[in-house]
Amino acid sequence: MRPEQVEVEAAAESDFAHAQALRRNVVAFKFGGTSLLGAKRMMHAAGLVRAAARASNVTVVVSAMKGVTDRLLSIARALSDGRLAYARNEAEGLIHLHGDVLQDLHLAPAEHDRVRCELHLLGRDLLHEVPQRGHVEHAAELSDRLASFGERFSARLFAAALESSGVAAVPVASSDFVLTCDTFRDAKPHLDETKSRGRAVLLPLLEDGLVPVVTGFIGATPDGRITTLGRNSSDFSGAIIAHVVDAEELVIWTDVDGIYTANPQEAAEARLLHDLSYDEAHALAASGAKVLHPHVLPLAAETEMTVWVRNTFRPDVRGTRIGLPQDANDRLQSGGVA
Repeated sequence: MRPEQVEVEAAAESDFAHAQALRRNVVAFKFGGTSLLGAKRMMHAAGLVRAAARASNVTVVVSAMKGVTDRLLSIARALSDGRLAYARNEAEGLIHLHGDVLQDLHLAPAEHDRVRCELHLLGRDLLHEVPQRGHVEHAAELSDRLASFGERFSARLFAAALESSGVAAVPVASSDFVLTCDTFRDAKPHLDETKSRGRAVLLPLLEDGLVPVVTGFIGATPDGRITTLGRNSSDFSGAIIAHVVDAEELVIWTDVDGIYTANPQEAAEARLLHDLSYDEAHALAASGAKVLHPHVLPLAAETEMTVWVRNTFRPDVRGTRIGLPQDANDRLQSGGVA
């Protein structure tokens, strides 16, 4: 074999090994709106990502800051009611809110100016949707466009928080690759095409050592119109993005310690469930328990992805693990028959 052939084959084997390592070691983090409410919480969440990034490739999916989506939807209703002044004031208030968070992140001057420019452009796009005069026809399509701004602001700010924490990160619009139908407010993703398009966007970033910070909740139709996957769908977004990058684990960071047998705020006997199979978690959800978005578990089970529900503010607590039964998982990893 000629020396150049040896080099080519060695490089190919190295690339394959790298791709295999990347696939084995990807973890997806999804942060809810409470976890990202303000600069202090964003920096705390960034610390969780930084710790995980030492051992794994991390992809992050973010919600809008708590309360922001409700305000954006109130703008849509106000426009349809002809209350243009209220809608404009709310839009300007949301722009200032995110600008204040940027200020509180205390970024280096060059980084601050770059992110401020990004937020300015987003704010200009938001104000373009909120005219000061005339008539605005209320439509589900407009509602989705407005609702998408919360995640778009959040992704830019959290990527900046990660950079400030020493983690190289880049915001990514999920609408660039999450392909959906045109049922606005409750769009259904086309998973096969979404995975193909998403891998082309996300895998090169991971291979370059970057943390993609992806907007949850939103997608786009084949002709590029913004859609949303429905209220409280960011967990589902997390599962979709985890599926795209072949993550072994999806960690849903929230403001509770995990999944309980009952609402711990209403029932003193409620106890934390440490391990659940996909079927057990699905049964809890079917019985009315607020566990996860209903589409998360089928997708996780299909790919045998482990899902964790953990408390952003108490990361020392193990949380709830949903996945293959632990003994079966151990046998699979050791090469046995489950």
